[in-house]
Amino acid sequence: MRTSDMLAPAPALALALAALALTAGAALAQTTPEPDVIKALKACSAIKPDGERLACYDKAAQSVTKAQETGEVIIIDKQTARAARRQAFGLELPTLSILDRGADKAETETLEAVVKAARTDAEGRLVVTLEDGAVWRQIDQEIVGKPPKAGSTVEIRKAAMGSYRMKIGAQPAIRVRRSEAGPAR
Repeated sequence: MRTSDMLAPAPALALALAALALTAGAALAQTTPEPDVIKALKACSAIKPDGERLACYDKAAQSVTKAQETGEVIIIDKQTARAARRQAFGLELPTLSILDRGADKAETETLEAVVKAARTDAEGRLVVTLEDGAVWRQIDQEIVGKPPKAGSTVEIRKAAMGSYRMKIGAQPAIRVRRSEAGPAR
């Protein structure tokens, strides 16, 4: 069986990861321990006789497949992890840090996105809805010269102490907070 055959569909994965994050809370550490089925698979490489090594790999592969089918182990590729990180960007979900493995710093700290709509709220602060459904609200008092138009691109970057800064064109960045999750994709 090829590894690509064992990958979970992206929409189901996004929902499963969101549910995991909400129910697990801070219980998951920054780095999760390696599952026993993966340890067993890796251990097969130390076996010298070809026949024994092959038998070990066959048994371990069956265990990994069963664990994946029952949901004990979730296998995702880098592209799926990147999509999930992008969808969760700005949400306070520390349990999703497992998706950061193998990602470069730019992927986890910056998001370029296309604006679907922008408006000001009753307090005169900017509210920006992105094409993926994520809603970002201005939390500082900076005056925005020109709000972004639908179809324009904004850059959102992690800032100090868990905050975010949104850059709209050549204007000074404003401090924002994500307020709603986008739809699962």
